[in-house]
Amino acid sequence: MLQPFTQIQKFGQDNLDATMKALGAFSSNSQAIATEAADFARKSFEHTSSTVEKLLGVQTLDKAVEIQTAYVKGAYDSLVSQSTKMGSLYSSLATETLKPYEGLLAKSAA
Repeated sequence: MLQPFTQIQKFGQDNLDATMKALGAFSSNSQAIATEAADFARKSFEHTSSTVEKLLGVQTLDKAVEIQTAYVKGAYDSLVSQSTKMGSLYSSLATETLKPYEGLLAKSAA
């Protein structure tokens, strides 16, 4: 009679442990994502400010087009690189958050 109760209690404890591990992984990965996003925003702002300063001192249209072209190319490269990083971070978030639950389903079915 006590055996099923003990099994249910153990299953509940396993679920609680898995949830706490998942929350820890979610928290640390979310913090990494937020830090990366803030860093990207700062770098983007600095790049834009630098370009505006350069454009304000331009004497010819050709030089303005050259500066603008370099800005667009740099911004595009930065965006592609950042998108790759963020994709990797979000993938890691999902993987590490769900990892504690992998064995629970097999245990509950057994």
